[in-house]
This record gives sequence, C-alpha cells and structure tokens, in this order.
Amino acid sequence: QVQLVESGGGSVQTGGSLRLSCAASGRIFSSFVMGWFRQAPGKEREFVAHVRWSDGGTYYTNSVKGRFTISRDNAKNTVYLQMNSLNPEDTAVYYCAASAYGNFDYWGQGTQVTVSS
Repeated sequence: QVQLVESGGGSVQTGGSLRLSCAASGRIFSSFVMGWFRQAPGKEREFVAHVRWSDGGTYYTNSVKGRFTISRDNAKNTVYLQMNSLNPEDTAVYYCAASAYGNFDYWGQGTQVTVSS
C-alpha cells in the first residue's frame, strides 16, 4: 500500500506562487510515476504534471508549461509542485497520485488552491 499526503495549498492573488508537497509512504518503488491532478468546481479532474521517481523525467499539460515545475526528493519520498504566475483558472483542489503499473492507483486527499483576481 501507498499513502500520499498533500500540503501547501492556500489562497493567493493573481500572479502569486505556491508550492505543493506530497509526502509518500509505504511501498514506493523506483519505477513509480508520481503525478499532480486538479479538479475545479463543476469540472472533471484533469492531469497537471508527472515525474518519474527513477530519473526525474517530467511531463506537463500545456496550460501549466513554463509556470509550474514538478520535482521529487527521493531521500524524503516527497514530490513537489512549484506553481508560479497563478491565475484564477488555476483554482482547484489539487491531488497527488502514484502510478505503479500505468494507472494512477493511489491518491491523496487533496489540497485546495484558490487564486483571486
């Protein structure tokens, strides 16, 4: 089993920054892929970014490229999402997730990010 706990959400104004953290525990393997997703009110959950535990390789959805940075600290079993130049469209509950064999099977409880104009 894998447990994921997010932190770092909050409220900021347009143009502000936040850093989300996801502490992972349990059976974490180097083959895992860690992802961030978000769900805005009335919308479906969407993919934001992912990082590979093994080599740190990353991938982003187009809407956050150049503004968000995903990273991991293997020693701390923690994944981060640095979010810069935030705008109201980034307002959502952000979820951390882990993929062992292709699907994201493990999820955190989510952390709220609110960006005001």
